[in-house]
Amino acid sequence: MAHYLVVGSGLFGSVFAREAAIKGHNVTVLEKRNHVAGNIYTKEIEGIQVHQYGAHIFHTSKENIWTYINQFATFNHFINAPIASSRGKIYNLPFNMNTFSQIWGTTTPEEAQQKIREQQQVLQGKKPSNLEEQAISLVGRDVYLTLIKEYTEKQWGESCTNLPPFIINRLPVRFAYDNNYFNDKYQGIPKEGYTAIIERMLDHPNITVHLNEDFLVNKAKWKADSDKIIYTGMIDEYYDYCFGNLDYRSLTFKHEVIDHENVQGNAVVNYIDKEIPFTRVIEHKHFDFGKQKKTVITKEYPIAFKKGLEPYYPVNNPSNSLLYKKYKNLAEAEPTIIFGGRLGMYRYLDMDDTIEQALLLVKRELS
Repeated sequence: MAHYLVVGSGLFGSVFAREAAIKGHNVTVLEKRNHVAGNIYTKEIEGIQVHQYGAHIFHTSKENIWTYINQFATFNHFINAPIASSRGKIYNLPFNMNTFSQIWGTTTPEEAQQKIREQQQVLQGKKPSNLEEQAISLVGRDVYLTLIKEYTEKQWGESCTNLPPFIINRLPVRFAYDNNYFNDKYQGIPKEGYTAIIERMLDHPNITVHLNEDFLVNKAKWKADSDKIIYTGMIDEYYDYCFGNLDYRSLTFKHEVIDHENVQGNAVVNYIDKEIPFTRVIEHKHFDFGKQKKTVITKEYPIAFKKGLEPYYPVNNPSNSLLYKKYKNLAEAEPTIIFGGRLGMYRYLDMDDTIEQALLLVKRELS
């Protein structure tokens, strides 16, 4: 049996480690942080499961993925229905008939669609070439200016006219009075938090976990001790940035315990205005319908990525895509290493996508 070294104890690495161990392989998991679970790490504070690295709401329409994750957790029936604060007013998200009514006073889908058609005319029929044009084509100029422009420019640190159009395509637009953010069949939050899921995945006699261990510090040693490496860190960092740096966006988080039962009345509130430095505030107890006497909120501040910070979002523009391809070609020429996860594959992955990609790798590698 092979000895696999898994670098990173997030969802991708932990799923692979679990499945490899079940099949009889010895697996060593290295984690540079002082805890497992990567960016889905949750910590109990005041009886509340607090998402330490941003809100993570599990959602999927893939029944096999839902069945798989439910081996490790009991999920509640939380439905994500965020709201947005813009110029002192509250709007429903995602973009739906409630939003259109709040902005235009429309009451029927036809009225809302007519408003959008009128405001699309500024594009004069051209195919959207940037995020601003794509947003206007989807929801009209008023919604774009009220709820998209300033938030997006804070999030990405770029003008919407310089961002690619596909970034906005993940946001649902529906002509129904429906505030459920996701269209997926299955949705919820694990009652014991995400850390418990990863701990259960890694609880196997064939798995050894090392915390506070940076693979890159002792790279030669760990490579020599392993038959194969599953690497979930930044692919450009692994290769010492030999072709240059890939771009990422980072975040910082400010957690605060408040001696109050309910601060904002919703799990997620987006703050659109550019004058407000954070993009959203999470009140974690609402993820599990909590009745605790205190509450915990987290403010998220988007920042430019630099060495020493955590990379959260790959910047998938054409120049980065070309650069990533160079690193991918380098990796494909090295048969003893496989890159996975959001950083290793340099693309945005939801949690269900991450599990699916890990299980596909298991099938290719271990069948």
